Amino acid sequence: MSRFSRRSALAGSGAAALAAAAAACAPPNPGGVNAEATIPAADGPVTLTYWAWLKDLQKVADVFNASQDRIRVETTWIPGGNDGGYAKILSAVAAGGGPDIAQVELRSVPEFALAGALVDLTRYGFADQESAFDPGAVSQIKVGDAYWAVPQDTGPVGTFYNREVLEGEMGLQAPATWQEFHELAGTVAEAGKQLITLDPGDGSHPVAWAMQSGAQWFTPEGDGWIVNMTDDASMRVAEFWDGILAEKLVGTGYGAFSTPWYAAAGAGDVLASISGSWSDALIQTTPGAEGKWAVAPMPRWEDGFASGAHGGSSAAVLSNSAHPAEALEFLTWMCTDPVGIDAMIENSGIGWSPAADYIGEVRQEPSEFFSGQNYNEEVFVPMAEGQNLEWTWAPLMQRVMAILGDGMNGAITGEVPLTDMFAETQAEIVRIMREIGLDAEEAR
Repeated sequence: MSRFSRRSALAGSGAAALAAAAAACAPPNPGGVNAEATIPAADGPVTLTYWAWLKDLQKVADVFNASQDRIRVETTWIPGGNDGGYAKILSAVAAGGGPDIAQVELRSVPEFALAGALVDLTRYGFADQESAFDPGAVSQIKVGDAYWAVPQDTGPVGTFYNREVLEGEMGLQAPATWQEFHELAGTVAEAGKQLITLDPGDGSHPVAWAMQSGAQWFTPEGDGWIVNMTDDASMRVAEFWDGILAEKLVGTGYGAFSTPWYAAAGAGDVLASISGSWSDALIQTTPGAEGKWAVAPMPRWEDGFASGAHGGSSAAVLSNSAHPAEALEFLTWMCTDPVGIDAMIENSGIGWSPAADYIGEVRQEPSEFFSGQNYNEEVFVPMAEGQNLEWTWAPLMQRVMAILGDGMNGAITGEVPLTDMFAETQAEIVRIMREIGLDAEEAR
């Protein structure tokens, strides 16, 4: 591996790289005004611009704006990343403009870094503030020794389930292990119900399963990347789910929180969702579900991690920003200060808090909807603390997720089992990474 250093690989490789990795246009001069020098904080007042798809984010910014008179933050709503938001952001950066800050999903941070669209926050002292953030959140915005964004919310995985039906009517318990999950899914299926359903084209499920199992699919090493989707941790996940799918123990016609899922869940025919912490808000829109549902930990392997990650976003400082020091100051407040966290929960409905020691005031109380359970502290605190910190996102995750989504379809139909799909995907990802100018090797 000698063609590119890790720094140059993440600084960007022009339009060809982003065409393959992010399906948009790359900045003509990767790194923008922040390519080399560190820009000192301004002497006078500064106005920061912030593009995001979080609702009512200006209300969060207004709380910060009212706290001082040196930095003002103005927000603009944009569509979600894959619904046009990413193309809008990257087009603006390519033209030499764009906002100071933009919302970027955690898994897409390395892609934006590869495109030269982000500021390496290491140069602005982020490492000194790392301890204020949840380690599981920080691990997802870091590649090697570089910090490419500020984690804004995360999605540790738990099990949301219909306690009234599963425990009350059927006399069963939420599964603590994957073996128990297998047995429970069979029992529920025999009763004419489904424990969970899977979106047949959603590649996020195998990612979360593999993370929890202990896999490290993408590892920056030396001057390049090692791709390893066929280690023991990955293969036991693939073999397990191949068995589940072959036995038809879970639904595969639609995913959680789709229209048919809500109908089935409201009728007590689908009993659970194993998904990110943010799912609580969606579960609460299930017809007639109040007081009937509860939350349990993600089923786990004996030697695996407590939880995988499902979703989550960062706030990234873009490479054309003239005020990265001020942007980091605001983002540190928003994502670690209790006032900022509470404002994001109240106004924007963020997922799991990125702060190291504060989950949000409202999340410290029992939930009437979830059977009076204090599920955030009882379940999601240990789920967040027990994540795989060695996981690194690849610098082309949109392509990876598309390949995995197609692969899930093939596994569900029985065309290509997950054990083969993981190996084929590994080879395909290495091929694509090399095509866009990255050194990459399959693990031996």
